[in-house]
Amino acid sequence: MRQFIRILYPLTLLTLVTTVSACLPAQQPTDPAPTVTPMPQLPQNIRYLALGDSYTIGESVPESARWPVQLANLLAERNIRTDLTLIARTGWTTDELWAAMQKQDIAPPYELVSLLIGVNNQYRGLSAEAYRESFRFLLGKSIAYAGGDPQRVLVLSIPDWGATPFAALDHRPAGQIADEIVRFNVINREETEAAGARYIDIAPGSRDARTDPSLIAEDGLHPSGKMYAAWAQSALPEALRALGITP
Repeated sequence: MRQFIRILYPLTLLTLVTTVSACLPAQQPTDPAPTVTPMPQLPQNIRYLALGDSYTIGESVPESARWPVQLANLLAERNIRTDLTLIARTGWTTDELWAAMQKQDIAPPYELVSLLIGVNNQYRGLSAEAYRESFRFLLGKSIAYAGGDPQRVLVLSIPDWGATPFAALDHRPAGQIADEIVRFNVINREETEAAGARYIDIAPGSRDARTDPSLIAEDGLHPSGKMYAAWAQSALPEALRALGITP
């Protein structure tokens, strides 16, 4: 699997319309002022770096269904042209993500950076304390890649894979998995808020997979494009605010 892709999302060319109003004679001051038609918003070009694991690279779904790609498409609908770079691979822990990042040609500053990492730390039984330290480090790197502005960094919580059919094959009960995910998410939320970055909690919605099989990909573990679409919709308002745009 490729661990690094770069995608450019083109926008439809805007048609600019200028309304020309005739000048009114000076002796008619009581006439209403001519209506001014606002010019359409010109395209905004941004660079977006998405960091993570299988949830960012979109294991078991087409490239077009990955949540960062769907977020880029939502931004395109708002006339924001996105140059997207993904550094992610299925199975990566925080340490493995950092090792891969050091081998990539990362070229800050980026207008937007997202970070979703930690499920494999939990899955492998690595400690929550070690996760806090490594997550804090990666968050600091993400902020640096965003030009030192934490408000341009989006952190997503870890989804609860205990709600998937795959979890039934694991030796740990679903309740234990959920509790561990909650513990890790408390950590990444605390670190995100302390750093002043933006936090998007997608974990509660991931548990809807218990009753909605369409939210899970064919492998029985990873999210489907439908769930990723919900993540992109949840991230959109914060992404717009990060870009200085009112949702």
